[in-house]
Amino acid sequence: MTFAQGPLLWALVVVALIAVGAVLRARKTNIGLRRQNAELHQQRDMLQRQRDELHVAHTSLTHQHSAELAEVRRDAEEETKAVLKAAVRTLQGLADEQQVVIQNAQKKYGDDPGMLADLMAIDHANSQFGRRAQGIAVLCGGWLGRRETVASVFDVARSAQGRIRQFDRVRVNGQVNFSVVSKAVEPVAVVLAELLANATNYSAPGAPVEINIQAVPTGVCLIVDDAGLGMGQEEKDRAAALLAPQAAISVSSLGIPPQFGFAVSGVLAARYGFKVSVDSVSPYGGVRAVVLLPDELLTGDVPSPPPVAAGHYDAEVAALPRRQAPAPSPTPLFPPVGQPTVAPQPTGPIATTAGGLPKRRRKSPVSVVPSAEPGPVRSNEETASRLGAFQRGTRSGRDMTTTEGPEFQ
Repeated sequence: MTFAQGPLLWALVVVALIAVGAVLRARKTNIGLRRQNAELHQQRDMLQRQRDELHVAHTSLTHQHSAELAEVRRDAEEETKAVLKAAVRTLQGLADEQQVVIQNAQKKYGDDPGMLADLMAIDHANSQFGRRAQGIAVLCGGWLGRRETVASVFDVARSAQGRIRQFDRVRVNGQVNFSVVSKAVEPVAVVLAELLANATNYSAPGAPVEINIQAVPTGVCLIVDDAGLGMGQEEKDRAAALLAPQAAISVSSLGIPPQFGFAVSGVLAARYGFKVSVDSVSPYGGVRAVVLLPDELLTGDVPSPPPVAAGHYDAEVAALPRRQAPAPSPTPLFPPVGQPTVAPQPTGPIATTAGGLPKRRRKSPVSVVPSAEPGPVRSNEETASRLGAFQRGTRSGRDMTTTEGPEFQ
């Protein structure tokens, strides 16, 4: 070995030692990194398990909170309804007592046309108050009063007409030879009154509202047509949901001020088995509401007349002069000045043809036109007579025995 080969050999040995040391350090570092990576994986898996456990706990707490909140709301709704029901029951009792007082006053002072007209106005206001109390009671789970006798479909329509503020804008057209069974008289009258109230409130003042009674293969339809602005699709959808409720209706969901009409109608329709819809357009561009009474709620029985003993007031009214007073008809009773009036029927001798047969006269048109001239001034006797006729028509659909509780009616 030469001198020159000696340093080279030692250099190679040093390089080899350095390389071996580097490999050992790299291996040691690699092992440490692998160990650290494994620990990180374990920590990640543990954190994922904790996250899953927290998610399950959060979901469970959310469901528990939702259930408890729903229970609290349900309890609050039931307590609210219980309080309202108790309060409304008291108000209904007072309204019934007040109507008895009014009827007794009408019998006592019926010979005074002026006082009779005032008492009739009070009775009309009391009937509106009773209708609103009935609606709140129905939404709170209460029951309407129970009737013992049937009522004709026409009387039920007149009863509903007499429960709204602007009753003189309503015309009842048509008649069928059917009566409504006793248990459904009051519910149908309340629902029809709510529909009439909506029709008069959401149409132009003075515009007529019609009730057309029509027999159909499945029963009888009460069709309410108004000349209002109609309803948008969103309003129709909300009305359809209220008129065919799938669950109990919350009183707090009816808005401020609350809109009871469709909610009350839906509850009564579902409870007594008839249908209500407002998804059609009336011939006058407004809303057409339809109440379909199935055959199960109809009967061919004729309503019994009121007892003679309770007819002192009617006898007093009947004794008043009526030479100029027409018989009770489906036309408005007191058309105000400048508002729509129905063309009067012609009077006088009946015209005949050349062969001696009576000529056919055209009946009063269904449509009305505003009258530019003031209507004839009626005497007090005629006014009292017309009021009495209207009240007798509405009273036959209102008389009932008030009961409370989940009874089959």
